[in-house]
Amino acid sequence: MPIKVGDRLPQAKLRVASPEGPAWKTTDELFKGKKVVLFGVPGAFTGTCHKAHMPGFVRNAAAIKAKGVDTIAVTAVNDHFVMEAWVKASDAEGKIMYLADGNGEFAKAIDLTFDGSGNGLGTRSRRYAMLVEDGTVKVLNIEDAPGKAEISSAENLLKQL
Repeated sequence: MPIKVGDRLPQAKLRVASPEGPAWKTTDELFKGKKVVLFGVPGAFTGTCHKAHMPGFVRNAAAIKAKGVDTIAVTAVNDHFVMEAWVKASDAEGKIMYLADGNGEFAKAIDLTFDGSGNGLGTRSRRYAMLVEDGTVKVLNIEDAPGKAEISSAENLLKQL
């Protein structure tokens, strides 16, 4: 059953950028005691993710943080090298933290995956946006199709903060 409002994020490890290079961080380290906007995408550099979803969060980063959000983060079933390059290519560095979910373990733990094997993509994350406060989901917007970024858009989430 997919994660829902009121649920706590499950324990998982994700890769992040650090001064020493890629590092593992647990969901507790990332979300405990913080107000975090987390959006999930099927894949870095993919059409809708790169041209529609990420740009909205970059454009609205200041407005989102003005609502008391500590961190805006994106996750995808991609390795940390791809995620780091995507954040840089998206002009999101310093605005959006990447959380690489290379094996899809986080996406599976929150039960928000889909099978992209028909397109050579394997298991991917569904597209969503959520507000997480101290590890608990407060707002959750899940798209019904991977090519859409409407319900999970930064603009829509900003209205809910």
